[in-house]
Amino acid sequence: MSGTNHRDLRIICCVKVVPRPEEVSVDQDTMTIDRANARSIINPPDMNLLEMALQLKDQHGGEVILLSMGPPLFDEYLRVGLSLGADSAYLLSDRAFGGADTLATSYTLAQGIRRIRDERGCDLVLCGEESSDGATAQVPPGIAEWLDMPQVTYAGELSLVDGHLHAVREVKGGHEVLKAPLPAVVSVRVGVNEPRFIDFERKAWAENEAPVTVWAADDLDLDTEAIGLTGSPTSVSGLGQARSVERRREVIEGTPEEEARALFEQLQTFLRVRA
Repeated sequence: MSGTNHRDLRIICCVKVVPRPEEVSVDQDTMTIDRANARSIINPPDMNLLEMALQLKDQHGGEVILLSMGPPLFDEYLRVGLSLGADSAYLLSDRAFGGADTLATSYTLAQGIRRIRDERGCDLVLCGEESSDGATAQVPPGIAEWLDMPQVTYAGELSLVDGHLHAVREVKGGHEVLKAPLPAVVSVRVGVNEPRFIDFERKAWAENEAPVTVWAADDLDLDTEAIGLTGSPTSVSGLGQARSVERRREVIEGTPEEEARALFEQLQTFLRVRA
């Protein structure tokens, strides 16, 4: 941090594992996403936030801590983040968390962040702008509200200057620079940087020795009425398939001259109707 020795910088990166969109289905009974038969990937904006965190660590030292909520299979994806340069990882995994909407998800993640903050400290919480399976962009602001932290949304650049966070984000016609005290919560836009490759010197450690701590509901100071389906005020009342809209098509045949003349006449008709 410019002008400050901040070797103990702690950055918590909220990482979500999402199913490939083309492979998901919906459970007709619970109206929730069924990922059982879908392959998974790390949410694309979360790769960008991890790169941003690692760049801050390269500049200022400290630690990058991964946090995710989901089933045990998420462990292997957290280890990918550890291979990239993160120092440790936490997985919130309990059947009681299942079916959570954005309110219950942000609450559960916030309680996980609280425990990490109490045990190890926390200067910055980074989230992706939204998840590819939900696309609501509600979880990062929700975390900030639960933790009563200042927040910056859709950040494209971050820097630490004299104990404060400086964030740059695009707006219509230009960009704006925001300044916030630490600790703060930031959502990072997708595609703002190029995530680094796996560090193969860390890969064996990440896959076999790296610490991935798993916390269940009983390990957190939780209101059990605020998690999972019980704590989710939003629900899906029905499902339907959107109708495919077909464009009008007309095939013009003939010699090149005939095709050109027919096209010209069609365009004339179109322009006359529009006028």
